[in-house]
Amino acid sequence: MTTPALLPLSGRRIPTLSPGAASFPHHRATLRLSEKFILLLILSAFITLCFGAFFFLPDNSKHKRFDLGLEDVLIPHIEAPKGAKHPGGQVVIHGQGGHDEHRHREEEESLRDKIRVDHERALQEAKEKLRKSRDELRAEIQTEKSKVVEDLKKKKEVPKPLPPVPMPKVVGVNDGDPVEPDVKEKRDKIREMMKHAWDSYRQYGWGHNELKPLAKKGHSTNIFGNSQMGATIVDALDSLYMMGLHDEFKDGQEWIEQNLDFSVNAEVSVFEVNIRFTGGLLAAYYLSGQEVFKVKAVQLAEKLLPAFNTPTGIPWAMVNLKSGVGRNWGWASAGSSILAEFGTLHMEFVHLTYLTGNPAYYQKVMHIRKLLAKMDRPNGLYPNYLNPRTGRWGQHHTSVGGLGDSFYEYLLKAWLMSDKTDTEARKTYDDAIEAIERHLIRKSNGGLTFIGEWKNGHLERKMGHLTCFAGGMFALGADGSPDDKAGHYLQLGAEIAHTCHESYDRTVLKLGPEAFKFDSGLEAVAVRQNEKYYILRPEVIETYWYMWRFTHDPKYRQWGWEAAQAIDKYCRVSGGFSGVKDVYSSNPTYDDVQQSFFLAETLKYLYLLFSSDDLMPLESWVFNTEAHPLPVLHLANLTLPGSQAQR
Repeated sequence: MTTPALLPLSGRRIPTLSPGAASFPHHRATLRLSEKFILLLILSAFITLCFGAFFFLPDNSKHKRFDLGLEDVLIPHIEAPKGAKHPGGQVVIHGQGGHDEHRHREEEESLRDKIRVDHERALQEAKEKLRKSRDELRAEIQTEKSKVVEDLKKKKEVPKPLPPVPMPKVVGVNDGDPVEPDVKEKRDKIREMMKHAWDSYRQYGWGHNELKPLAKKGHSTNIFGNSQMGATIVDALDSLYMMGLHDEFKDGQEWIEQNLDFSVNAEVSVFEVNIRFTGGLLAAYYLSGQEVFKVKAVQLAEKLLPAFNTPTGIPWAMVNLKSGVGRNWGWASAGSSILAEFGTLHMEFVHLTYLTGNPAYYQKVMHIRKLLAKMDRPNGLYPNYLNPRTGRWGQHHTSVGGLGDSFYEYLLKAWLMSDKTDTEARKTYDDAIEAIERHLIRKSNGGLTFIGEWKNGHLERKMGHLTCFAGGMFALGADGSPDDKAGHYLQLGAEIAHTCHESYDRTVLKLGPEAFKFDSGLEAVAVRQNEKYYILRPEVIETYWYMWRFTHDPKYRQWGWEAAQAIDKYCRVSGGFSGVKDVYSSNPTYDDVQQSFFLAETLKYLYLLFSSDDLMPLESWVFNTEAHPLPVLHLANLTLPGSQAQR
């Protein structure tokens, strides 16, 4: 029995079963049908021309029926003769004399001569076609098909030029060399791991969304639909750029220029495609200044907008990029949309409005915020499910891990990205964190601080790997906390980082499980077999990096290095890096997936951890939930289109 591939759970990602192999059309059968169709067209044209020739033969007495004004229907640009009726039945009265009548007759004769010549030529061509052999006809058809394809390529719509906007100040893009030789050595090792992951994907999975490093072939999941959209390429671009891997970056850029097409019949996750593709393309644009990334980001964003066509304006979880038809995951509570999905669009959509001047993006995300502000929240907590048809909460399940996590992250980051002017976002974040602290954060018997999950009035004493990002979030939001609580939240971040490190340290592989419990005498340990896997997730390392930036406590670099060594030892294979199915086993089996977020997040946060603080300074950059950096928008003297002044 095969084990289903485990996919990212959003916000940080959503678990789904890996789909089977996609089916592709049989091209030979398609070609035969095309040939038959074209031959039928030729024959029907031949028959039509025969009838046409009969009617248009010169000196035919029936020929005069064209004086009844039918040329007005068939050939609109020819004036109807004197007394002729227009299609509407009205008689056209001509007041000109015989000169005009004579001119009309000449024009008619000239037109009939032209039609006769054209028909004779067409008949001759049809006869010649029918004399040709089957092979000659096939070759001709193929030539015509190739010509049509070429013409379509040439006629591809040129994208409308985007309005020029001032480029936000971009700083700290190429810096970061650490002074200490041992730290530089570790950073070089992380770059080497990135190169191995990229080169393996380049060799075995190029153009596919992800890589199967053991099977050495491409891999995809249902979050990307059935199309090859090069998710790993887009996700990895900014990491490559930061690490100085410019040849690899250029390869990725060329693939995007030539192959990345969002006009495909594919049903994709709005959330995943937004954070990976929109976020990745915007970050690549801001880092490199290459226009192609901005243009592609906007093309994709336009394809995502139909997802918002719901009775409430809360977007569907999935949308078909071609048809614009949206729907929700079948497993979500009573057809609900998910908090971490519709609540994780703000950063990217604000930048889209800034770059395009189109207010729609900003208005969509602000509408979501306003709608949530009006709703009652049980115990001040946001449930993970909201029905986009009725505007009512689904089941009362609240989590700072999967299904909820990045909603809270984006409230804080909306404030930071606005240069701390979006005070509404900050207040909403503070209120949410206060409720979370009151109802979800507890200390175990062994003294470990953890964040549980609220399910129908009951606290489940379990924490997911995804929840470990919150340590970094608390540290990032410490400055600006109400009631002088900055020290408190920095300390809370440190406690979460410690708990998550324990979840790594208590395994055989020194890699953390997907989820771990705090009851029955077991603490920070996975109990169920289906929670013992590690799929190259970044959240713990992300928290180490934020804690390092705010405290410079050397233990965070030490813990990060332990994780990097464990990944290199147990997840590295000749064809890339793979997740493992049991972190408590000394001989684990692989899941055979190199996730795109491993290159976008895990390796990027490790690289930043061993870089100096002048690489991507947090005063100038805000990282989206896929670790794609977007610049702070200094909007003090600027109002986004469609917004009102935030003061």
